[in-house]
Amino acid sequence: MLSKSRVKYIQSLYHKKFRDAELVFVIEGPKIAEEFLLHAPREIVALYAVKNWLAGKELLIQSIAPSIIFSIEETELGKISALSTPNRVLAIVKQKEKTELPTPTSGLMLMLDGIQDPGNFGTIIRIADWFGITNLVCSKECADIYNPKVIQATMGSIIRTNVVYTNLCDWCKQHAGVDMYAATLQGQSIYDYPVLTDGIIVMGNESKGVSPELLGFCKKQVTIPRIGQAESLNAAVATGIILSQLIRK
Repeated sequence: MLSKSRVKYIQSLYHKKFRDAELVFVIEGPKIAEEFLLHAPREIVALYAVKNWLAGKELLIQSIAPSIIFSIEETELGKISALSTPNRVLAIVKQKEKTELPTPTSGLMLMLDGIQDPGNFGTIIRIADWFGITNLVCSKECADIYNPKVIQATMGSIIRTNVVYTNLCDWCKQHAGVDMYAATLQGQSIYDYPVLTDGIIVMGNESKGVSPELLGFCKKQVTIPRIGQAESLNAAVATGIILSQLIRK
């Protein structure tokens, strides 16, 4: 049975202040838990699961020490879960070590300017992983990578992506020769572009788009042609469409 102090500690990790102090975060649900057990077991600090999830997972959980596996009741899971409907398993995981800002070389990168919605942000990370994009350079106004809603939306893709935060304009000044493609409503149709193998694709804030200051560093603008009457596209949906077209094989 979980102690009150343990419950309180896990609940505190849903707040950025305490996550950053402890250098850990929370993951929830079978899919993302299994991703970490398979691909990053050493990062798991503690795993809490109901009995009917642990049953049949013997091979999977062999990758972590028995001392950090806790079999709990559904009522206990409900107390430590941030989900409206707790989903059988929860784990505390180490935050990634701070990495240096990536240097544009070959290949494509994503730059995110003020993506504040946690669901959008996490889904964009998952989309980047799908298309093989490893590095995402983000403005400091973007959602926190360890926000539970962000983590949930990545569905494990956080393991394979490098997300860093910085002042985007300062970073662009240091890499002025790199081709940058800003997604805007006034850009050239993505269907008129050849396949891209290098450069940076810039996605802007959900309502404001790419900031004027950052847009000044982008020599090229791309757009998804609008056929109907919708005012705009969801940022994550737009990212998926653009990547699908510009890096198609």
